[in-house]
Amino acid sequence: MQWIIFMLLLFISSMEMLTQNRWKKQVSAGLFENCTGCVLCSEDNGCITCHHRLFLLIWRDGIRQYGMCVHTCPPGYFGVRGLEVNRCTKCRSPSCESCFSKDFCMKCKEKFYLHKGQCFRQCPPGTAAQPGTRECQETCEPGPWGEWSACTREGRTSGCKWGLETRVREVLGTPREEGASCPALLETRKCRMRKHCPGGEHGP
Repeated sequence: MQWIIFMLLLFISSMEMLTQNRWKKQVSAGLFENCTGCVLCSEDNGCITCHHRLFLLIWRDGIRQYGMCVHTCPPGYFGVRGLEVNRCTKCRSPSCESCFSKDFCMKCKEKFYLHKGQCFRQCPPGTAAQPGTRECQETCEPGPWGEWSACTREGRTSGCKWGLETRVREVLGTPREEGASCPALLETRKCRMRKHCPGGEHGP
Protein backbone atom coordinates (compact mmCIF):
# COMPACT_ATOMS: atom_id res chain seq x y z
CA MET A 1 0.00 0.00 0.00
CA GLN A 2 2.82 2.39 0.94
CA TRP A 3 4.58 1.43 -2.27
CA ILE A 4 1.51 2.43 -4.32
CA ILE A 5 1.24 5.79 -2.53
CA PHE A 6 4.97 6.42 -3.05
CA MET A 7 4.68 5.67 -6.78
CA LEU A 8 1.62 7.95 -7.08
CA LEU A 9 3.44 10.84 -5.37
CA LEU A 10 6.48 10.28 -7.56
CA PHE A 11 4.28 10.36 -10.68
CA ILE A 12 2.58 13.62 -9.62
CA SER A 13 5.93 15.24 -8.80
CA SER A 14 7.35 14.16 -12.16
CA MET A 15 4.37 15.62 -14.02
CA GLU A 16 4.72 18.97 -12.20
CA MET A 17 8.43 19.15 -12.99
CA LEU A 18 7.73 18.23 -16.62
CA THR A 19 5.10 20.96 -16.89
CA GLN A 20 7.40 23.59 -15.34
CA ASN A 21 10.32 22.61 -17.57
CA ARG A 22 8.08 22.70 -20.64
CA TRP A 23 6.82 26.18 -19.70
CA LYS A 24 10.38 27.47 -19.15
CA LYS A 25 11.50 26.07 -22.50
CA GLN A 26 8.55 27.66 -24.25
CA VAL A 27 9.29 31.04 -22.67
CA SER A 28 13.01 30.95 -23.41
CA ALA A 29 12.46 29.74 -26.97
CA GLY A 30 9.66 32.27 -27.56
CA LEU A 31 7.25 29.57 -28.71
CA PHE A 32 4.18 31.37 -27.37
CA GLU A 33 2.50 33.10 -30.27
CA ASN A 34 2.03 36.39 -28.42
CA CYS A 35 5.23 36.36 -26.35
CA THR A 36 7.41 38.21 -28.87
CA GLY A 37 9.53 40.76 -27.04
CA CYS A 38 8.64 39.38 -23.62
CA VAL A 39 11.20 38.94 -20.86
CA LEU A 40 8.66 36.99 -18.81
CA CYS A 41 5.56 35.40 -20.32
CA SER A 42 2.61 33.42 -19.02
CA GLU A 43 0.58 30.97 -21.08
CA ASP A 44 -2.61 32.26 -19.46
CA ASN A 45 -1.86 35.98 -19.28
CA GLY A 46 0.68 36.58 -22.05
CA CYS A 47 3.52 39.05 -21.52
CA ILE A 48 4.23 40.12 -17.97
CA THR A 49 7.53 41.95 -18.54
CA CYS A 50 8.87 43.41 -21.81
CA HIS A 51 12.29 44.28 -23.13
CA HIS A 52 13.39 47.79 -22.16
CA ARG A 53 12.41 49.62 -25.38
CA LEU A 54 8.99 47.99 -25.77
CA PHE A 55 5.65 48.93 -24.20
CA LEU A 56 3.50 46.51 -22.23
CA LEU A 57 -0.04 46.58 -23.61
CA ILE A 58 -2.67 44.99 -21.37
CA TRP A 59 -6.23 44.46 -22.51
CA ARG A 60 -9.21 42.69 -21.01
CA ASP A 61 -11.41 40.03 -22.54
CA GLY A 62 -14.27 39.67 -20.09
CA ILE A 63 -12.62 38.89 -16.76
CA ARG A 64 -9.40 37.73 -18.43
CA GLN A 65 -6.41 40.05 -18.65
CA TYR A 66 -3.76 39.57 -21.33
CA GLY A 67 -0.43 41.30 -21.96
CA MET A 68 1.54 41.93 -25.15
CA CYS A 69 4.80 43.75 -25.90
CA VAL A 70 4.56 46.35 -28.68
CA HIS A 71 6.86 48.94 -30.26
CA THR A 72 4.05 51.53 -30.57
CA CYS A 73 0.84 51.80 -28.59
CA PRO A 74 -2.35 51.26 -30.65
CA PRO A 75 -5.09 53.88 -31.27
CA GLY A 76 -6.81 54.87 -28.06
CA TYR A 77 -3.61 54.44 -26.00
CA PHE A 78 -0.47 56.45 -25.24
CA GLY A 79 2.94 55.28 -24.09
CA VAL A 80 4.30 55.99 -20.60
CA ARG A 81 7.93 55.17 -19.93
CA GLY A 82 8.85 54.12 -16.40
CA LEU A 83 11.91 52.93 -14.49
CA GLU A 84 10.71 49.33 -14.28
CA VAL A 85 8.23 48.97 -17.14
CA ASN A 86 6.94 50.97 -20.10
CA ARG A 87 3.16 50.78 -20.37
CA CYS A 88 0.45 51.58 -22.88
CA THR A 89 -2.18 53.58 -20.99
CA LYS A 90 -5.70 53.96 -22.34
CA CYS A 91 -7.07 57.42 -23.20
CA ARG A 92 -9.90 58.33 -20.86
CA SER A 93 -12.30 59.45 -23.62
CA PRO A 94 -13.66 56.63 -25.84
CA SER A 95 -14.00 59.13 -28.72
CA CYS A 96 -10.24 59.86 -28.66
CA GLU A 97 -8.06 58.12 -31.27
CA SER A 98 -4.69 59.24 -29.88
CA CYS A 99 -3.81 61.19 -26.77
CA PHE A 100 -0.83 62.94 -25.16
CA SER A 101 -1.97 62.05 -21.65
CA LYS A 102 -4.99 60.29 -20.21
CA ASP A 103 -7.14 63.46 -20.34
CA PHE A 104 -5.61 65.35 -23.31
CA CYS A 105 -6.60 64.10 -26.75
CA MET A 106 -4.56 64.91 -29.87
CA LYS A 107 -6.79 63.28 -32.51
CA CYS A 108 -10.45 62.32 -32.37
CA LYS A 109 -12.24 59.40 -33.95
CA GLU A 110 -14.43 59.88 -37.02
CA LYS A 111 -17.53 62.08 -36.52
CA PHE A 112 -15.85 63.90 -33.60
CA TYR A 113 -14.02 67.25 -33.60
CA LEU A 114 -11.00 68.18 -31.49
CA HIS A 115 -10.95 71.34 -29.38
CA LYS A 116 -8.41 72.03 -26.62
CA GLY A 117 -7.66 68.36 -26.01
CA GLN A 118 -11.30 67.25 -25.91
CA CYS A 119 -13.54 65.57 -28.52
CA PHE A 120 -16.97 66.96 -29.43
CA ARG A 121 -19.72 65.80 -31.78
CA GLN A 122 -20.55 69.48 -32.39
CA CYS A 123 -18.04 72.30 -32.00
CA PRO A 124 -18.58 74.61 -29.00
CA PRO A 125 -20.00 78.14 -29.51
CA GLY A 126 -17.44 80.57 -30.91
CA THR A 127 -15.74 77.84 -32.96
CA ALA A 128 -16.28 76.37 -36.43
CA ALA A 129 -15.76 72.76 -37.55
CA GLN A 130 -12.86 72.14 -39.96
CA PRO A 131 -13.76 68.87 -41.81
CA GLY A 132 -10.28 68.44 -43.25
CA THR A 133 -8.53 68.30 -39.87
CA ARG A 134 -11.57 67.37 -37.73
CA GLU A 135 -10.80 70.27 -35.40
CA CYS A 136 -12.83 73.14 -33.97
CA GLN A 137 -11.25 76.46 -34.89
CA GLU A 138 -12.08 79.61 -32.99
CA THR A 139 -13.94 82.26 -34.95
CA CYS A 140 -13.89 86.04 -34.71
CA GLU A 141 -16.95 87.70 -33.20
CA PRO A 142 -17.83 90.60 -35.52
CA GLY A 143 -19.60 93.78 -34.48
CA PRO A 144 -22.57 95.35 -36.29
CA TRP A 145 -22.31 96.58 -39.89
CA GLY A 146 -21.65 100.27 -40.45
CA GLU A 147 -23.51 102.49 -42.90
CA TRP A 148 -23.11 102.02 -46.67
CA SER A 149 -20.58 104.36 -48.23
CA ALA A 150 -21.34 106.76 -51.08
CA CYS A 151 -21.77 105.17 -54.49
CA THR A 152 -18.52 105.64 -56.44
CA ARG A 153 -16.86 104.62 -59.68
CA GLU A 154 -13.14 105.20 -60.18
CA GLY A 155 -13.16 107.67 -57.32
CA ARG A 156 -16.09 109.74 -58.69
CA THR A 157 -19.49 110.02 -57.03
CA SER A 158 -21.47 111.08 -60.11
CA GLY A 159 -22.05 109.76 -63.59
CA CYS A 160 -24.53 107.78 -65.65
CA LYS A 161 -23.08 104.33 -64.94
CA TRP A 162 -23.25 101.82 -62.11
CA GLY A 163 -20.84 102.14 -59.20
CA LEU A 164 -20.06 100.32 -55.97
CA GLU A 165 -20.80 101.06 -52.35
CA THR A 166 -19.22 99.36 -49.35
CA ARG A 167 -19.78 98.84 -45.66
CA VAL A 168 -17.49 97.43 -42.96
CA ARG A 169 -17.66 95.99 -39.48
CA GLU A 170 -15.02 95.43 -36.78
CA VAL A 171 -14.06 92.39 -34.71
CA LEU A 172 -15.16 92.52 -31.09
CA GLY A 173 -12.12 91.64 -28.99
CA THR A 174 -9.03 89.70 -30.12
CA PRO A 175 -9.24 86.01 -31.13
CA ARG A 176 -7.47 83.78 -28.60
CA GLU A 177 -6.03 81.53 -31.30
CA GLU A 178 -3.74 82.47 -34.16
CA GLY A 179 -5.35 81.91 -37.54
CA ALA A 180 -8.85 82.04 -36.12
CA SER A 181 -11.56 81.86 -38.77
CA CYS A 182 -13.15 85.28 -39.21
CA PRO A 183 -16.36 86.06 -41.13
CA ALA A 184 -16.41 88.76 -43.82
CA LEU A 185 -15.63 92.19 -42.43
CA LEU A 186 -16.32 94.09 -45.67
CA GLU A 187 -19.23 93.93 -48.12
CA THR A 188 -19.76 95.60 -51.49
CA ARG A 189 -22.78 95.94 -53.76
CA LYS A 190 -23.67 97.60 -57.06
CA CYS A 191 -25.42 100.94 -56.91
CA ARG A 192 -26.81 103.54 -59.35
CA MET A 193 -24.65 106.65 -59.41
CA ARG A 194 -26.13 110.11 -59.29
CA LYS A 195 -26.28 111.80 -62.68
CA HIS A 196 -25.13 115.16 -61.39
CA CYS A 197 -22.34 116.16 -59.03
CA PRO A 198 -23.06 118.32 -55.96
CA GLY A 199 -23.19 122.05 -56.95
CA GLY A 200 -24.68 121.43 -60.40
CA GLU A 201 -21.53 120.08 -62.08
CA HIS A 202 -22.42 117.52 -64.75
CA GLY A 203 -20.79 114.17 -64.92
CA PRO A 204 -19.57 112.49 -68.13
